[in-house]
Amino acid sequence: MSTVHARVWRFTVEKGPAGAEAVQAVEVGQGPLPVSLAALANINALACDLRRTVDQRVRDHEISLLLSYLSGDTGTGPLGVDCGALDSSSGHIRRFVSECTGLGVMTAASETLFDWKSGTDGLSSFDVLPDKLVGAYAKTGVRPDLLYDLAAGPLAGEARGRRRDAKQMLPAVKGTADQRKRLEKLAAWSANHSDHDYFMSWVWLGTGGVYVDIFLPEDSPTTAGLKTGWIEKPGSQQPWRFRIPKPDTRRPGDARRRAERDPEDYLDPPLLTRKLNIDAPDGTVGAEASAGTVQEVVDAAMDRAFGREEGVLGELGGVPVRGTWLKADAVGPARYEVLVGVLGEQVPVDLRARRRRLEAEQGHRLDLFLEGRLLTLVHPVGEPRPSWGRIAEEALG
Repeated sequence: MSTVHARVWRFTVEKGPAGAEAVQAVEVGQGPLPVSLAALANINALACDLRRTVDQRVRDHEISLLLSYLSGDTGTGPLGVDCGALDSSSGHIRRFVSECTGLGVMTAASETLFDWKSGTDGLSSFDVLPDKLVGAYAKTGVRPDLLYDLAAGPLAGEARGRRRDAKQMLPAVKGTADQRKRLEKLAAWSANHSDHDYFMSWVWLGTGGVYVDIFLPEDSPTTAGLKTGWIEKPGSQQPWRFRIPKPDTRRPGDARRRAERDPEDYLDPPLLTRKLNIDAPDGTVGAEASAGTVQEVVDAAMDRAFGREEGVLGELGGVPVRGTWLKADAVGPARYEVLVGVLGEQVPVDLRARRRRLEAEQGHRLDLFLEGRLLTLVHPVGEPRPSWGRIAEEALG
């Protein structure tokens, strides 16, 4: 499993009579954070399926495009970026690669830091929440990206990704103005939702590799058991404190000026603001879902995705898996090939949970990720593909 260089912050929100008034963050430390490329591909593929179900050609193209810009190997080395190709790409492709990487790294951070478990703990997007949560969160305005369902309670996650052209990939002792601005808005969102717990992951892509700033709440039951054994360098104890501006009380007619001042909240990110759609029988995008629960729509979409794949690759726990191998060769010779498989039905959780125990007992593992009914595996080009028996053994134990 590859790594990114991570810096962890703990922050507190200072409150007064009018609500949140200031944020103070203190650096905990830095170290190599494990990141699974298979998980990165899987999370972004599910983001597409959950919001706009498309045929496998589009899904596979997006995965291939994303991994084509990432460099390194699937071992324990640092994850890098093909900055020459990235800088030669159009702005919307740079944003796509940066934000997709940010989304995957945030989920990797959740696994490492507070032990969120794929397949056993819930994961939802704020754009397509489970039926039980409909109405619990505001549908407009500033919102985080993903909602992690932990044993201690729900934790909202905000993912950001940016290209950074600097020798020092992590900004100096204090964070950047953009990070401060986003923390201010998340603090306001939290206050409007009964002090909801949240954290923010801010990824930097550059010639120095992939780096990430992770901001975690100080006094939160959801992150109380923070795992920091991987941190190698203790952080600076110099606090970073900034005041939160008073709420904007101008009339709605001033929205245009607000958008010009702060356009980020009014842009349409490439993955996370698509409406939930049902695809037409021919695989094209159809009308917006108007009936059925979110889970029913998702299950139906995955059934169609399973039906469109040709041939059965193998089985997981007696469940057939259909899919294909694709190469990440959009901007040059492929470094990876990716297995993307759709399960005929969801594998029981107890089978998937056993894989965690085996990872602690055995050495090198395949870079694979199973979430819901989508299996992804990233494999170096030029090496023999693993047998399906090994894939099933590592996926299920």
